[in-house]
Amino acid sequence: MKIDIWSDFVCPFCYIGKRHLEAALGDEKDVEIIFHSFELDPNTAIHHDEDIHQLIATKYGISYDQSKANNAHIQQMAANVGLDYDFDNMQSTNSFTIHRLAQFAKEQGLGNEFVEAGMHAYFTEAAFLNDEETLVAIAKKVGLDEARTREIIHSTEYTAPVRVDETKAMELGIQSVPFFLIDDQYALSGAQPIETFKSVLAQIKEKSATSAPIASTDANCEGDSCKI
Repeated sequence: MKIDIWSDFVCPFCYIGKRHLEAALGDEKDVEIIFHSFELDPNTAIHHDEDIHQLIATKYGISYDQSKANNAHIQQMAANVGLDYDFDNMQSTNSFTIHRLAQFAKEQGLGNEFVEAGMHAYFTEAAFLNDEETLVAIAKKVGLDEARTREIIHSTEYTAPVRVDETKAMELGIQSVPFFLIDDQYALSGAQPIETFKSVLAQIKEKSATSAPIASTDANCEGDSCKI
């Protein structure tokens, strides 16, 4: 079984969805998981003066208190699968550079490990994903070469594979993440419940599914996915 996943390092539901999928797979060994780049907002600034609560409030036209309440709900969802989100100190930033590094990691056979380390750094450690030393630490943590990592950070290398992933996402009509494509046939959108993943995976394994079950949302990071 092959599972392609489009996600962004700054999407809170992507990390939760990753954990839900992992829980559904359990000890299943015959699975290839491939992460693909997806930027929720390619034009977002590297630095922001406002905290994450205000940024979300402004983006979606809600109050600061509503934004904090929504984030508290997401934080609880994360906690339910063993993730510790630090929204109060989270540092929103442009994710293009870390996506380029993820492509380098994937080329080295360490893509999945890099995605995990990057998401942990952002959501749990409130790391700034455009700080060179932070990015190098993430890379070294999964076994990537430090000197090569620094070269990539200071270049435009691995732009092309990021754009290839994003073009494929457009072709598939993906507008929210996480997005899961299983065996190039079956699609799931959002941080679906573990039982939903289990059910779909079981159907696919039994070859009994006849169409692609698609679950999506327009909740703009208030349901189970983050939308462009």
